Amino acid sequence: MGKLIKLLIFLLVFGFIGLAAYAYLGPFFGADFAPDQVEVREPVQLPAQ
Repeated sequence: MGKLIKLLIFLLVFGFIGLAAYAYLGPFFGADFAPDQVEVREPVQLPAQ
C-alpha cells in the first residue's frame, strides 16, 4: 500500500511540473493560450435626477 501511495505522489508531482513547464514553454512551441479579443459596446442608461 505504501508503494502505491508513493507512486501516486510521484505522478502528481511529475504531472504538476509538466503542466507548469507546458504553461511557461508552450508559447515557444506554438501553443497560444490567449483568448480571442472582441470589442463589446452596450448602451448604458443612467438615471436622471
